[in-house]
Amino acid sequence: MIETETYRAEDKSFLEFRHKVRVSEILSSSTVQLLRDLRFNGRLSVVIQNGQVLKSGYEEGYFRKMESGISAHL
Repeated sequence: MIETETYRAEDKSFLEFRHKVRVSEILSSSTVQLLRDLRFNGRLSVVIQNGQVLKSGYEEGYFRKMESGISAHL
């Protein structure tokens, strides 16, 4: 009986995790705000193993306003 409850809790947690990944809620709100402030438009990758962040990285791609008021990709 206890094993069944444990499996149900794990299934529920995994479904919640999948939902957060699907709707892009996997990052903390402070990180999302920083990305918005930077107008970051690159690729962010995180590798998690055994519940801990093993490696993270990003490919730059953000926009800055040029003097003429036109946004340019750097």
